[in-house]
Amino acid sequence: MKYLFLPVLTMLTVSAGSAFGQTTPASGLDPANPFYLPSALPFQAPAFDKIKNEDFRPAMEAGMKEQLAEIQKIADNKAAPTLANTLVAMEKSGRLLNRVNAVLNVYTGANTNPVLQKVEQDEAPKLAANNDAIYLNTKLFKRVEAIYQQREQLKLDAESKRLVEFYYQNFVLAGARLSEPDKETLKKLNQEEASLRAKFGSQLLAGTKAGGLVINDKAELDGLSDAAIAAAAQNAKAANLEGKWLLTLQNTTQQPDLQSLKNRATRHKLFEASWTRTEKGDANDTRATISRIAQIRAQKAKLLGFASYAAWKLQNQMAKTPEAVEAFLDKLVPAATAKAKQEAADIQALIDQQNGGFKVEAWDWNFYAEQVRKARYDLDESQIKPYLEINNVLQKGIFYAANLLYGINFKERKDLPVYQEDVRVFDVFDKDGKQLALFYCDYYKRDNKRGGAWMSNMVGQSYLLGTIPVIYNVCNFTKPAPGQPALISFSEMTTMFHEFGHALHGMFSSQKYPGLSGTSTARDFVEFPSQFNEHWATDPKVISHFALHYKTGEPMPQALINKMKSAATFNQGYAFTEILAAHNLDLKWHSLPPDAPLQDVDQFEAGALHQTGLDLPQVPPRYRSSYFSHIWGSGYAAGYYAYSWTEMLAHDAFAWFEEHGGLTRENGQRFRDMILSRGNTIELGKMYRDFRGHDADIKPLLISRGLVTK
Repeated sequence: MKYLFLPVLTMLTVSAGSAFGQTTPASGLDPANPFYLPSALPFQAPAFDKIKNEDFRPAMEAGMKEQLAEIQKIADNKAAPTLANTLVAMEKSGRLLNRVNAVLNVYTGANTNPVLQKVEQDEAPKLAANNDAIYLNTKLFKRVEAIYQQREQLKLDAESKRLVEFYYQNFVLAGARLSEPDKETLKKLNQEEASLRAKFGSQLLAGTKAGGLVINDKAELDGLSDAAIAAAAQNAKAANLEGKWLLTLQNTTQQPDLQSLKNRATRHKLFEASWTRTEKGDANDTRATISRIAQIRAQKAKLLGFASYAAWKLQNQMAKTPEAVEAFLDKLVPAATAKAKQEAADIQALIDQQNGGFKVEAWDWNFYAEQVRKARYDLDESQIKPYLEINNVLQKGIFYAANLLYGINFKERKDLPVYQEDVRVFDVFDKDGKQLALFYCDYYKRDNKRGGAWMSNMVGQSYLLGTIPVIYNVCNFTKPAPGQPALISFSEMTTMFHEFGHALHGMFSSQKYPGLSGTSTARDFVEFPSQFNEHWATDPKVISHFALHYKTGEPMPQALINKMKSAATFNQGYAFTEILAAHNLDLKWHSLPPDAPLQDVDQFEAGALHQTGLDLPQVPPRYRSSYFSHIWGSGYAAGYYAYSWTEMLAHDAFAWFEEHGGLTRENGQRFRDMILSRGNTIELGKMYRDFRGHDADIKPLLISRGLVTK
């Protein structure tokens, strides 16, 4: 599943992106440290060629010390609290710390090593303590509260008023109103949780790397393409497994190769490798870690006055309550599981027709579903891939669509250092030729890269700080063997469009305050622009421009495009059920009462799925609890439902485009002006209604999934 990767180590951040604008040296740090001052490169892009492992720890320590001094100065100010001397001052604080954190997140997400993993784990509780020292500072909260109580009389502009409300809510949710003894308890819980989250990330990365399936006999790979077999051989070679083949794992339960492998025993072994990657009873077993994280979160919720962590976490989301999320999911589960059961029957019929002699299992699904799809739609994934060469998808597809919609242009540059040799960098120019952003993209899988796909900022946009966005997209596609073309699947192509939707949300930021800028929105809104951008992947104007055969340059035949569109709702019962199962696991874990004991992870998971009718034996959750990085390590706790919630927003918004002429500059500009450029400056429900004219309708989502008819 695609996700916006925000590896926040603390419960809340003072201002995401406020690191970038410092012009004076940071105190307490060696001037030779590359984080001592903002980067001198264009737009303060990180100087990756100068940054070493040993630079991070001292910069983080100095950054925390500096930020707390800045915050204490604000809290101790004898002058009456004002927007300028309190909240704007806070927006300007912590620049060194945020600067080093932004770069550390790049490395620990996409190119980590044991040294940086140790830094991440060691600094996590300190960062949590630093965060608590801000949000649990009684004197500081009194200043914030005083401004909040006067907000209607202060004649603030709309963004400044939103900033006041944003900070006040964050302080309250962080525990600013607690007694001093309860604050101390909360601090300890926050530090323990931060340490465990960092530990989980390291365990998951190591478990996923160790969990890859080693193949000794090439015959077991029957069904894979020559390029895929060559890549498996390359993986084995890199792992010092000469003469073998290594099928590495992606972050999801199902693995791409399961669609092609003809050998059922190999499929079973690969599925089991994925299913048990972090449940082997070794140092990489995450179950004790996540059970304690869930317990800590429930205990924190009780301290803060809420019945569960989900009830606390959803306060500042569009959904607002766990009950609203449950009601939303209840509208989806019956239709999704009914279709999945019918799909299972179709697959079983094919197995029986072939005299398979077995009942379909999870490791069989994709292999036989692909055969059903071929028979029903005369469509084979191998027909599609030759037309999806990754550079064409990027430059002639993603960039082209962005130009048609928003008038922006891209130019690759090779003069900026990168954190890994596969990373590419592009200047982004607005319709008037002015530099809008820098864009980094990193698409290939590595064994020291976290699974999944994400977007984040190296530098955030802010008029207050005078910065423009420096943004990166990361994916995990298999790198081709040397000399082979980089051909990707339809799903991977969609992932690229998705993550670039996040990038656009960041690029078009137009905010004064970094804390409200760009993608700094609720989880159940932030995936809306990214999922919306997926629609342009198959728009006739766009797909005809980028889907070119890698050998001949010929465009994808219209007949093949038609087949792809006809097959768009195929297997959606399975696809949606596995996602809904993950939504359910997240919500159940974070609905635990404060007095709940440590949970047996496997028993809890089985019970949670059974309670909601999502325990279909052939349809496992997209992520098991034990490797569910979104909720234990990446900020989506009690928020994974946001993918389907925002899918509702995305399909409903696209329906507006269809009603108003589709892909046009005028429509794109309206979407940019009313959604993509607004950050978190307006209540998000109102922002959506202003664009659409009404609250989101769930029907376009159900239609797109093939669960209902028009």
